[in-house]
Amino acid sequence: MSEMFDNIAPKYDFLNRFLSLGMDRLWRRRLVRRLDKSLRLRTGDNANTTAAILDVACGTGDLTIALARKGWSLTGVEISRGMVEIACRKCVAKGVEASFEIASADSLPFADGAFSAVTISFGVRNFDRRAECMNEIFRITAPSGELMILEFAVPRYRIWRVIYMFYFKHILPWIGGIVSGNRSAYRYLPKSVMQFPAYEEFCAELSNAGYTDVSYESLMCGVALLYKAHKP
Repeated sequence: MSEMFDNIAPKYDFLNRFLSLGMDRLWRRRLVRRLDKSLRLRTGDNANTTAAILDVACGTGDLTIALARKGWSLTGVEISRGMVEIACRKCVAKGVEASFEIASADSLPFADGAFSAVTISFGVRNFDRRAECMNEIFRITAPSGELMILEFAVPRYRIWRVIYMFYFKHILPWIGGIVSGNRSAYRYLPKSVMQFPAYEEFCAELSNAGYTDVSYESLMCGVALLYKAHKP
């Protein structure tokens, strides 16, 4: 898996923007607004309180950077060294401070309860041992901490689902393969989304990991979902 992401890392950002028609930026902004508001309510907007956030499967660091710009302490975790190298360069170019670790979500090198919040954007469906990963993420989340996850889904509305699936299964892999030079990676994308247990089924997995107040918000009629949960 890390080798595949290493291979597509140089074209990853461009393809995200192009293939999502720029919607991936709007979806990340939605998460940032929700989490920033929640953390400021918890800390009382105290300038002396800086919550530590872990961005798991951080990729090239788009979400990591967006949250760091809000003044929070950010750490990104990723299995692909190629992705992390790009994330580090972007941080330098944008004047943003964040730290990065090469690590798998099922074995995070952090203490219990180390982070006030954990985020994942479009990476949870790639976890090999998802139950173990979610248990590990729960472990490093602080009591009263939050989890927010952005992930693709298959729309539930029939007409929209037919249109979306045609694009997702035929147009996206073709364009992604040509631009990235890795057709298998962009054939893997729709396959992974269709196999992922979205909506209430994934909410149940988060509850099984120990999280409470689990919910989801539909984005673009179900093309993506924003999951929200709390650690008691």
